[in-house]
Amino acid sequence: MLLRRRKPSPQQCSAPAESADHQLVDGAWESYDAELAAARFSGMTRRLPRLVAQVARVAWKASRRDTATTLTLDLLSGVLTAFGLLATAQVLHALFEEGPTPARLRAALPALLLVGAIAGLRMAFGLIASWTSTRLRPQVERVVERRLFEATTRVDLAAFDTPGFYDALQRARDRGLSEAPRVVQTAVSVLIGVVGVAAAVSVLAVLQPLLLPLLLFAGLPEAWAAVHNARMRYRTSYELAVCRRRKWILADLMVDRRSAAELRSFTMRGFLLAAYDRLATQERAIQLRLARRQMITTTTGDLVGSLAMGVVFVALGLMLDARLLPLSVAGTAVLAIRAGQSSLYGLMYSLNQCYESGLYFSDYLAFCEEAEKTPDRRGDRPGPQDFTTMTASQVGFTYPGGLTPALRGVSMEIHRGETVALVGENGSGKSTLAKILAGLYEPDEGEVRWDDVPIREVPSEDLRERIAVIMQDFTRWPMTAQDNITMGREADGERLAKAAAAAGAEQVIKDLPNSYDTHLDRRFRGGAELSGGQWQRIAIARGFYRDAALLICDEPTASLDARSEHALFETIRTNAEGRTVLLITHRLASVRAADRIYVLDHGQVVEQGTHQQLMRQHGLYAELYTLQASAYSDAPTECEASGEAQRRVSADGQPSPGRRG
Repeated sequence: MLLRRRKPSPQQCSAPAESADHQLVDGAWESYDAELAAARFSGMTRRLPRLVAQVARVAWKASRRDTATTLTLDLLSGVLTAFGLLATAQVLHALFEEGPTPARLRAALPALLLVGAIAGLRMAFGLIASWTSTRLRPQVERVVERRLFEATTRVDLAAFDTPGFYDALQRARDRGLSEAPRVVQTAVSVLIGVVGVAAAVSVLAVLQPLLLPLLLFAGLPEAWAAVHNARMRYRTSYELAVCRRRKWILADLMVDRRSAAELRSFTMRGFLLAAYDRLATQERAIQLRLARRQMITTTTGDLVGSLAMGVVFVALGLMLDARLLPLSVAGTAVLAIRAGQSSLYGLMYSLNQCYESGLYFSDYLAFCEEAEKTPDRRGDRPGPQDFTTMTASQVGFTYPGGLTPALRGVSMEIHRGETVALVGENGSGKSTLAKILAGLYEPDEGEVRWDDVPIREVPSEDLRERIAVIMQDFTRWPMTAQDNITMGREADGERLAKAAAAAGAEQVIKDLPNSYDTHLDRRFRGGAELSGGQWQRIAIARGFYRDAALLICDEPTASLDARSEHALFETIRTNAEGRTVLLITHRLASVRAADRIYVLDHGQVVEQGTHQQLMRQHGLYAELYTLQASAYSDAPTECEASGEAQRRVSADGQPSPGRRG
């Protein structure tokens, strides 16, 4: 159960791996919490080179100029830091020399001016690097988003029926995209940290190699605190994974329009708020515990770091006393150690951030690479503009991961200008067959031909330009009414009006505040919301607007009333002149005028013929048609009459009193 009235125990949220709700943890935002919680510094550093290379390729593709400028200026800033510290040593050396103060100041002036110039350059470089880095972010976002959308719109439709593909897509989209700019920024921060530490090390090596251990000794406590705080944050995120997911689901239920009516109808407000409060209280308690532990860690790191700096000062004093280095060098060493200490802390923090973002970014890269490797199984043979006969021969198809074939050995013919109907019970394979005929699915067995051209040899886009499909589960695009009908094609006023009239959507358009320019989504200012039947008419108009050789109508009247349904089928027959129509419907009264009817059952064609021929066969079609017709007639069906007669016969064979029901 997602919602429980009893208060959840801490173990339920602290041990998601043992919870029955662990399936809720495997989301894009928590999928790597366990790995992050167990990550070691050595593992992070091993992963860093490959991650940086991946990030560099993305950033370079986004903007070569901004990437090169950012990296160059950050490197130059590090070099200038080293020269600035060495120049500072010259200033201190001149000031600490014996002699009159004016003379010492004059001696220090050139080095002092150099220090000032270096500081100015570093500031300028830093500002420019910050600007180019800020410019880089939206460009990276655009590149990674475009690559993902190119991949998702290119793959075969069947991929979306594969759980593994869809899960990978969700991880790539939900967090992989958002982490892409962040991983670029953190990679730059890692570079800055490395350059800063290298600058401090090089200065100390030049001044006195014996000073190098002091840098490590002074920088380790705060670096340890940064790593330890990150580890604690990862562990806490892992502990909270189930609670957070439950809370997010509850939040969606309380703000989503789809659940708003039922929430109020069943007075669920108090129940949902109470469940939310329990989870939020538990999350707050765990987060407060994290804040306390992080404060203790940070304080410990600062105290130990202060003690370490005290030891550094003592060591420098002893080295001064032993005349191992002059006072000016000692002063510069203090500055270099402090700068190195800060850079080391920043490096550790950025490394954690980069590693975390890199894990999610790797999901994005892996998904895109896999999707881009998907071969286009279609050929490059030009497709015919129309066909005389469309033939399906022994077509078989099983959905990815499915055990039972959706279609088995299906063969059929559709001649140009015909209206052909596919009928059958739910799950019989009608919509699957229609998608194969439309080129949306590739059959596992058999083939579909337009005359003598196998459609698998025709490029996908080329084939689909010749087919119009009115989907059963059509999309309610949050666009204008015109865009919802033209579907990316150039708008032609005459064709648009004709398609709307043929679909019965003319009055729907007239009632909109801005006619065809009205957004069909109330989230837009001036937008409108349509009823299910009105949306159905808009979806039907899409099929009429596309002047295609084959029109496939998959349950086109599901949301229409009886009068509108009858009018639509009359319109299809009237406007189908010169077109071939494949009609899929459960309402068998609508297919009586079809040129040919194919009856599917469990993925196989079990009957075919005209309405009159199928009724004479007394098979599945006749049974289904009779059952539907009986719902609109007071007269009993043949089966009902037979059953009633049997009930009227008593045990001794004599007729018993009838009973009207």
